[in-house]
Amino acid sequence: MKVSIKASGLANVNVLPKMKGQPEVKSSSVKSGPSGYYYHDTWQALGGTPVRQFNTSPAISQCLKGKVVHLYGDSTVRQWFEHLNAALPDLKEFNLHNLKQVGPFMALDYANNILVTYRCHGPPIRFVNVPTKELRYIANELDDLVGGINTVVVLGIWSHFSTFPIELYIQRLRSIHRAVVRLLDRAPGTLVVIRTANLKALSLYETLTNSDWYSLQRDKVLRAMFKGLNVRVLDAWEMVLAHHLPHSLHPQPPIIKNMIDVLLSYICPQKAG
Repeated sequence: MKVSIKASGLANVNVLPKMKGQPEVKSSSVKSGPSGYYYHDTWQALGGTPVRQFNTSPAISQCLKGKVVHLYGDSTVRQWFEHLNAALPDLKEFNLHNLKQVGPFMALDYANNILVTYRCHGPPIRFVNVPTKELRYIANELDDLVGGINTVVVLGIWSHFSTFPIELYIQRLRSIHRAVVRLLDRAPGTLVVIRTANLKALSLYETLTNSDWYSLQRDKVLRAMFKGLNVRVLDAWEMVLAHHLPHSLHPQPPIIKNMIDVLLSYICPQKAG
């Protein structure tokens, strides 16, 4: 893969070579633009799947009934696991005695046959202590999934890579991209959702060493890498940017709630008519 960041801020990404069975992804300029807006504190998408409001636990449980939801990535994806645990009283987390930052975590609603898991991505990660047995790569985890129409996979990998050369991020995304292609090839009904980067609060140190500019460059590469593949992209960047709450690496609960509504709308789209 070749990536160049032009002065205009556009990322040119060439994906080579083409794998057998992989949808063709041509070189392209990835242009950002508003994907939605907030009205009465609820996210309204501009195009794509209409966003439904899941404001009650029964509504969420009904949508997720019979589903297996696998969350992979950094702490911004772990927030989704924590939100679902808090929103669904019948979703019970198993105490696996793992570190909060690392996981893995698992929660089960036996009555509704709902399973939700979370696992942190592999290195580089900026945690103080990580058991080596938990240093697992997303691509390997995806290859172990059976997949299918009742499987939802959420990927969110960006924050820990912003202080490393972009070539490392590209290499990691290529591995994940190939694993997603394999997953969709053997189980086309699998829903794959990719969470983008988001803006964060910037101290002087953060501004000098790990500003939003670095996150934005990786976000452009992420979008280009998965363009043309049958995946859904949740635009966390715009959802944080457009909200009145202050920017934060870990968006505040009202924003997370809207992100979960978008995710659930992908899983349970509104029926036409």
